[in-house]
Amino acid sequence: MAKTINVSNKGATLDTSRRNFLKLGGAGLVVAGLAVAGCREDNYDFPMDGVFDLGTGDVGILNYAYALEQLEADFYTKVVNNFYGGISSVEKQLFIDIYNHEVIHRDFFKAAISGATNMILPKLEFKYDGVDFNSRDSILATSKALEDTGVAAYNGAGKYIKNLDYLVIAGKIVSVEARHASAIRDLINPGSGAFSGDDVIDANGLDVAKEPKDIIMAAGGFIKTPFTWKEQGIG
Repeated sequence: MAKTINVSNKGATLDTSRRNFLKLGGAGLVVAGLAVAGCREDNYDFPMDGVFDLGTGDVGILNYAYALEQLEADFYTKVVNNFYGGISSVEKQLFIDIYNHEVIHRDFFKAAISGATNMILPKLEFKYDGVDFNSRDSILATSKALEDTGVAAYNGAGKYIKNLDYLVIAGKIVSVEARHASAIRDLINPGSGAFSGDDVIDANGLDVAKEPKDIIMAAGGFIKTPFTWKEQGIG
């Protein structure tokens, strides 16, 4: 039986005077009012060891994306709740906008998964060893790593998505994540070509794509709550 999910962005401020290219506009990228229909798959055997497995097929991909969006939303929540000293008004607004986007993405995936299965990834706990939230350089370096990883994750996972509705929204979300990545890179190296550096753009002029196993390995240092994804050979 299909279930329709409607996600609202009420309360989220998505505009910024300097970086209008970060806006999520109209029906294109705002997930407010987006309806996604999914067939519930309630036959799920929870592992005996109590460690959550992301699942199979599209459910696994959705839980994977949800894990990454939880991480990004958690990180930016900490950033905006304790801005580093000397932050400019432009940088402050940029981080607020990114924070709002990531919260919308996180909540979208939670709603979408709930419409597809009763086995939704729990709320994860994270750790930020070596990250100094009072340091601009530390925050920008961590943000750059998370955003670049997020873009590569969506690019690499797209080929595994079967439901075209999910694939379309994943494409819309990854375009926003790429805007985040380029904005952060521009803050680190203003006016340079770093926003599209050859470390994230391949020889064909395309964004780098990475397999889930490589992404989990890269992001694993931040994730405190254990989980597996046996379909992808993780855990």
